[in-house]
Amino acid sequence: MARKATAAPKAQTNVPELTKEQELSAYRDMLLIRRFEEKAGQLYGMGLIGGFCHLYIGQEAVVTGVTMASKKGEDAQITGYRDHGHMLVMGLDPKGVMAELTGRQGGLSKGKGGSMHMFSNEHRFYGGNGIVGAQASLGTGLAFASKYRGDNTVSLTYFGDGASNQGQVYESFNMAKLWSLPVVYIIENNHYGMGTSVERAASTTDLSQRGRSFDIPGEQVDGMDVRMVYDAARRAIEHARSGKGPYILEMLTYRYRGHSMSDPAKYRSKEEVQTMRAEHDAIEQSKKRIIEKRYGTEESLKAIEAEVRAIVTEAADFATNDAEPDVSELWTDITLPA
Repeated sequence: MARKATAAPKAQTNVPELTKEQELSAYRDMLLIRRFEEKAGQLYGMGLIGGFCHLYIGQEAVVTGVTMASKKGEDAQITGYRDHGHMLVMGLDPKGVMAELTGRQGGLSKGKGGSMHMFSNEHRFYGGNGIVGAQASLGTGLAFASKYRGDNTVSLTYFGDGASNQGQVYESFNMAKLWSLPVVYIIENNHYGMGTSVERAASTTDLSQRGRSFDIPGEQVDGMDVRMVYDAARRAIEHARSGKGPYILEMLTYRYRGHSMSDPAKYRSKEEVQTMRAEHDAIEQSKKRIIEKRYGTEESLKAIEAEVRAIVTEAADFATNDAEPDVSELWTDITLPA
């Protein structure tokens, strides 16, 4: 059953501005995620991607802005099963990401992890986790490791509005505050946990305040504006890195597609989705700013679009022509009983 249109992000005052280089970089990264996910959806429809597949279309500004504010390659990131965009922005090879989706040997996890379970030690990306809320505990563990080693890094731990109701999230909050761990919890509130609106599932819908009983500061952020995301993430990361302990950022965002590829999303109206795309799309906002500020032209943006499409096409070609893993791979990367 469709529900009334969800609340749009509030109008912001004193909006921070990005430099020309930051704006263009953010635009390219968000566009890469969008085009990659659209292609992944096509490959799923063709039967080339099996199992579950959760697309990030609409939420691109969140991981883009947060990663811009982090020490890329040093700070750890961990998320749930809507993870393709996180890997792309962190610099992982799009061919490896797409090949993992199609279960090929050139995939990031050798074709054995699929959409929900990819990782890269080299880039300090720890998944891609299929259990709802599990990444909150694991991300807290990454922060504990950082403090134990004294490496001055931060754990950027993403989870959704649905996961925010899981008990292990609050156990993690307690531990993180008790030990002043360097972790930023990023709640990607796209307003629906699978098909259930946050208003129907949560007694308190300001998820940024879920850490109040643990004395963890938090704030709501317009997750459809990469500038707001970057600014809030920069402050939160500095808070955690300086030894002040955990911080919660609730990113008010929106997914345009269903929860997964098998979800027809009949619990919301077409008008709701169309309104969000027309009025709040992060990529279109960025494009408009680039042209207005003369950071670029329609032609230069078309060149970026062509570059991104070429990258995605190359990734799809690789992912559909690469060999499947050898049968012997069934016995690697596992611990067998004695």
